[in-house]
Amino acid sequence: MASDHVDVLIIGAGLSGIGAACHLRRDCPDKTYAVLEARDAVGGTWDLFRYPGIRSDSDMFTLGYSFKPWTAPKAIADGATIREYVRETAREYDVRRHIRFRHRVVRAEWDSGAARWTVYAHRTDTAETVVLTCSFLFACTGYYRYDEGYTPALPGVDAYAGRLVHPQHWPDDLDHTGARVVVIGSGATAVTLVPALAERAAHVTMLQRSPTYVLARPSRDRLADALRRRLPATVAYPVVRWKNVLLSTATFQLSRRAPGLVRRALRRTATGLLPVGYDVDRHFSPRYDPWDQRLCVAPDGDLFTAVRAGRASVVTDTIDTFTAHGVRLTSGAELPADIVVTATGLNLLALGGLTLRVDGTEVNLPGTVAYKGMMLSGVPNFALTLGYTNASWTLKADLVAGYVCRLLRHLDRTGQQVVTPLPPADDGRVPLIDLRSSYVLRGVDALPRQGVRAPWRLHQNYARDVLLMRHGRLTDEGVRFSRATAPTHRPVPTRPAARR
Repeated sequence: MASDHVDVLIIGAGLSGIGAACHLRRDCPDKTYAVLEARDAVGGTWDLFRYPGIRSDSDMFTLGYSFKPWTAPKAIADGATIREYVRETAREYDVRRHIRFRHRVVRAEWDSGAARWTVYAHRTDTAETVVLTCSFLFACTGYYRYDEGYTPALPGVDAYAGRLVHPQHWPDDLDHTGARVVVIGSGATAVTLVPALAERAAHVTMLQRSPTYVLARPSRDRLADALRRRLPATVAYPVVRWKNVLLSTATFQLSRRAPGLVRRALRRTATGLLPVGYDVDRHFSPRYDPWDQRLCVAPDGDLFTAVRAGRASVVTDTIDTFTAHGVRLTSGAELPADIVVTATGLNLLALGGLTLRVDGTEVNLPGTVAYKGMMLSGVPNFALTLGYTNASWTLKADLVAGYVCRLLRHLDRTGQQVVTPLPPADDGRVPLIDLRSSYVLRGVDALPRQGVRAPWRLHQNYARDVLLMRHGRLTDEGVRFSRATAPTHRPVPTRPAARR
């Protein structure tokens, strides 16, 4: 890269960051951009997570980019296939040469006089500080910590003589063949791990304090298979994408309006897939309503198949203490374990730990209000990607990237330089993420809030958001457009940024 100043600086080279860069190439080809990535690879979550069976809970016709059809056979895809899809997209749109790897962004400072961000990044390979400037800052960092997962206090764990691992950092040398494995947890990671480990382990036990809703769905999409035999991918893909969007939206809305009906349907499906007489109410009937937490997906019912075959079991209990050879439960039973996997969740981390300053004042993230789920009140020329909680992450990421491009073109067209979201006049505030999952409840207070009405309220409805983000007005009561407050020229920092 020839300059240390770019029009748009993207933080993160995962699914969202690569998508944002591609949108810029497609919709704003005149804009210069760079991507700063803390790790040394493209892919984000899909490159970091390497535990057995790693896959998406979302179908790839909606988790895939709107501009790049998903052509692999399985709709519920494994992590390696998703990772290659992201990397292939980066190659096709020539994004890789714009990425600076091992650049962890630690601070960004906005200067209203120059209408410019100064961004400070720490190089993890050389330990030097790199300084860049940009006109617009786009954070595609996700919302959890990449360097560590969440592990609660485990009583007596120091006495345990076996192998203890967390899925977020799966050891390359771990061989579970013939091993007795206990997976602690009941979320998406545990539901993924148990059937995958059960293929080679002696036995796998999923130990949960309370159950989670598990939805069995086909790993292949029948409509997609039929259409792709007759139509080009560019025609078949949006049809299947919208079919899946409408189906997931209908399921979510039905869960909100008739939770008992959805609860009974999920229980009936689980009962049909489990052994006769299985205690479904104890192990697969949560106390909360469907979609108070995300539904876990079992492609082709693989978790139920493993339980029915006797290769896996589910135990609903709490831990009394670890022993040298396993886990003793409050009930008094002991689970023998050569390997214990703590699939106990994630730690939230807003903006990847980035600190923001506006004209010398540090931004208090919990004190800001999200505008259209993508910008922060009082923070100029800044956007963040926050995907849906009730649908595929990329559906919202695509809309946010497209909206940023609309904003950039509007600034050029009107001669303005700055777009600043404003807080709502009322005092109503609600959490930005409306799930009651443990990892959300532990960290949601550190995130921005949202208002109680549009445009400060994040919709969980893709069709509605398409109208708002792609076709709605750019000028409304929630945003102000302006020019730099002073006509002074601020030079690009003289300290050169290290070249990749």
